[in-house]
Amino acid sequence: MSGYGDAGARPPAQGQRRGFGAALGWTALGALVPGTAFLAAGRRRLGAAVLAVFLLLVAGGLWLATAGQQVAARTLVDTDVLLWATVGVGLLAALWIAVVVAGYRVLVPRGTSRGRHVVGGAVVALLAAAIAAPAVFAGHLATTSRDLIAGVFDDERESATVDADEEDTAELFGGRDRVNVLLLGGDGGEGREGVRTDTVIVASTDVETGETVLVSLPRNLQDLPFPEDSPLGELYPDGFDAGSESESLLNAVYRNGPAWYPDALGPTDDPGADFLKLGVGEALGLRIDYFVLVNLEGFSRLVDALDGVTVNVNYYVPVNGNPSTGELPDDYIAPGRDVRMDGTTALDFARGRFGLSDYDRMERQRCTISAIVDAADPVTLLQRYQQLAATTEDIVSTDIPRTRLDDFVDLAFRVKDAEIRSVVLDPPVIDPAYPDYDAIRQLVQDAIDPPVPVPAAATQPPADVADAPEAPEPAAGPATDVADACAYDPERAAEARAAGEPPTKQG
Repeated sequence: MSGYGDAGARPPAQGQRRGFGAALGWTALGALVPGTAFLAAGRRRLGAAVLAVFLLLVAGGLWLATAGQQVAARTLVDTDVLLWATVGVGLLAALWIAVVVAGYRVLVPRGTSRGRHVVGGAVVALLAAAIAAPAVFAGHLATTSRDLIAGVFDDERESATVDADEEDTAELFGGRDRVNVLLLGGDGGEGREGVRTDTVIVASTDVETGETVLVSLPRNLQDLPFPEDSPLGELYPDGFDAGSESESLLNAVYRNGPAWYPDALGPTDDPGADFLKLGVGEALGLRIDYFVLVNLEGFSRLVDALDGVTVNVNYYVPVNGNPSTGELPDDYIAPGRDVRMDGTTALDFARGRFGLSDYDRMERQRCTISAIVDAADPVTLLQRYQQLAATTEDIVSTDIPRTRLDDFVDLAFRVKDAEIRSVVLDPPVIDPAYPDYDAIRQLVQDAIDPPVPVPAAATQPPADVADAPEAPEPAAGPATDVADACAYDPERAAEARAAGEPPTKQG
């Protein structure tokens, strides 16, 4: 009895007194909480060590899920870490299964019959499968994430507008105060020649605070300027021109610029995006750092991968139809609150223009993007990650390098708690046919850094501090809350329903 309870010593009578059912119960508990099976068998030191490691892993997981979310997010965009994570998950699962098997072996009573050993082996196999299944799933997710990141964010991508030397610096966004990303919706697809960027939005974000201004440009903006010191400034001294008015609008720059001057900017993997980055940056008075292009034709697959989106519809939205020829729409999406849409319907909602303005469509596209963000909750992302990853790689292109993904993760955690404002450059704010780019640049600057008006009384100091006027609020400008335009408007929807559905091809 001198060795009873010591490490490596098994009390000879205990195994005989413990029943087979109790051994299976402790084995199952040991699978849930590794180490408890060893403690029950009297292997106290071994059990305590295994349990301590398990509790440390649980504590680490809880920290990553709460206070360490930013560290976890940075880990998930690092392809090297994801590779090691895949190996680590497999090794951890193997060790966990080994602990379960060893726990059963030290718990099962001596003299157990062959039939019970078969039952015990089956239970252990089920427990091992229960451990292996989520490990395989996690490893597969890590591999899929690694492939997605490597496929979309390419450090070797050539760009005429991204400074490779600046990207090598470890400082957050190369020490810039703001980062400006050009968001493009490409309306390419079957039956369409080339890509027209009908959605052009610049997201300008303060690197320190996360405060963001979204600037939406109309697709029919004319005379897009280019920096005077760039090759495009020499080619287009009076603004972008492709020979006719319809082919010289903003939405045609991506396609027509490189078609006319394919080598104007030197080596680049996406000359259309570089044309737009330079032109839109000059128009807004901003340096455009990166672009993200989403193919709206494949956008419907993204919505389906999310199992649909929910949007508010305040008026009848046409499905197809041709404003140029007068061809009537096939159907209409009726007004309603929280309308659930599949991918095809969501694409029709974002595209519909017959009888409406480009600005109506720009507004709906922003609402659709917002709905996609709302639909991408953690549970949905986890359940549908495989399909989402495959879809995303097919429809998204960007010049954001992998080396900057950590910076974007840090920025995202600032943005989620910061104010987001929207500036829509539409009439009467601007005239797209005769744009005053100096005025546009001032509008953007005022949205980014709102001026504080100086009251007339400020020229005479008050006699008493108590009589001093309160600090004035920033001047009102064109910036508005992003959520306002996407809210349900019951009065407008009721007026639309009262007027009845507009005519379609069917009558």
